[in-house]
Amino acid sequence: MLIGIDPLLGPECLAVLRGMGHGDHLVLADANFPATSNARRLVRMDGADMLKAIAAVLSMLPIDDFEPEPLVSMQVVDDPHASVPIVVEMQRLVDRVVPRPPRIAARERFAFYELARSAYAIIQTTERAFYANLIVRKGVVPPPRQST
Repeated sequence: MLIGIDPLLGPECLAVLRGMGHGDHLVLADANFPATSNARRLVRMDGADMLKAIAAVLSMLPIDDFEPEPLVSMQVVDDPHASVPIVVEMQRLVDRVVPRPPRIAARERFAFYELARSAYAIIQTTERAFYANLIVRKGVVPPPRQST
């Protein structure tokens, strides 16, 4: 255990977050997502639901504010404009914890999978809500302000 670090962020997860660069994608996946067959790097976050996983990751990972759509969810199959309760909750969480919070965009299922396959890593939770997947594009940490 370390002070100030969410205990859900184990050593493998911390190494992945630290290793990512600006513009790299991270997938936070639910229990049904085909993570093993799609991941370049796979980290398990067993026992974590999606909202707790997102909160833990966003406590350390800056979101890209240089590009549009730095957060992407998966559209409902056959109903692309459906409002998914877990995605509504994910947006509320983002709105609370991210400065200048972006809207979560939605992609068609297979387009989402294609983007996920190119991601730096996938963190798979044990969340069982359908469509509880989020792709996050990593931003930058600015240099410290210089005093004049």
